[in-house]
Amino acid sequence: MKYNQLGSSGLQISRLSYGAWVTFGDQIGLADAVKLMNVAREAGVNFFDNAETYADGQAELLMGRVFKKVKWSRDSFIVSSKAFFGVDEKTPWPTTIGLSRKHLVEACHQALGRLQLEYLDLYFCHRPDPKVPVSEIVETMTNLVRQGKVLYWGTSMWPADKITEAYEFAKANHLVAPTMEQPQYNMFEREKVEKEFAPLYKKYGLGMTIWSPLAWGLLTGKYSKGIPAGSRLSLKNYAWLKERAMDAAGQKKLQLVGQIKTFADDVGLSLPRFALAWCLKNPNVSTVILGASKVSQLKENLLAIGDVEKMTNGVMSRVDRVLSGVQPFAPVE
Repeated sequence: MKYNQLGSSGLQISRLSYGAWVTFGDQIGLADAVKLMNVAREAGVNFFDNAETYADGQAELLMGRVFKKVKWSRDSFIVSSKAFFGVDEKTPWPTTIGLSRKHLVEACHQALGRLQLEYLDLYFCHRPDPKVPVSEIVETMTNLVRQGKVLYWGTSMWPADKITEAYEFAKANHLVAPTMEQPQYNMFEREKVEKEFAPLYKKYGLGMTIWSPLAWGLLTGKYSKGIPAGSRLSLKNYAWLKERAMDAAGQKKLQLVGQIKTFADDVGLSLPRFALAWCLKNPNVSTVILGASKVSQLKENLLAIGDVEKMTNGVMSRVDRVLSGVQPFAPVE
């Protein structure tokens, strides 16, 4: 494994990480979760990503049970949570969602309880909240950091102007600024990471913990002939994901997967490893979050850490030519 600093912070984070979205609580149970996290750990992964809303809190409960079972030294791994959607999206109270001081504080305490931990290494504001002043968010996160409940805070799927506002308010008022953003990033979703956020990397030292590097599985090639049973697009709770991935725009992307696979074949890589190495090639990406539900998948994906050198300028240019004009997916609400 190789490690990056998370943005301009001193935190060393593994370039490949492992996340609980979709899999934990929906596809796998404790035995499989232990196997997968141990495989990641043995490969040098030190960051495990989670959120209050994943499987309605069950993903954090399951990960907490894994931590208790494996008994890793707490100073040897990084774990995150995210707040915005709440645990019960179907019947929320106004105070159990969003980024108000009340919800951010209570969601932090609840995540710590589910994960059975004393502090969160990373804590994300999972979406922007137009109802809450950025000043309130920065002040709340600063207090959580100073109380030792959170070590670093950041944003997820925020626009660049709101991240800038948070940095500038923190700087002006001697508060703790966000350290990282967690955007979607893959061959089909490039705008935020490569263009919108470009001014923020040097100016603020913004770190990137990117999700969906395989474009919800499209870049594995497994959806080229339909939706396999047991895949994430077959899950009832993720019908919205199926709609986005398999609509007209998604079908056009699937047509491009065959061409991208040709490039992968030319350099001797599987399609998933090629797609992951493509993400790792970006110097502004601090870590790429993997989400495999099977040990064999995870072991294969972890090999991508050694594939970046195969992503030469010539290879990257070929990919760019194929991807020119590709429209991003519909926004994830």
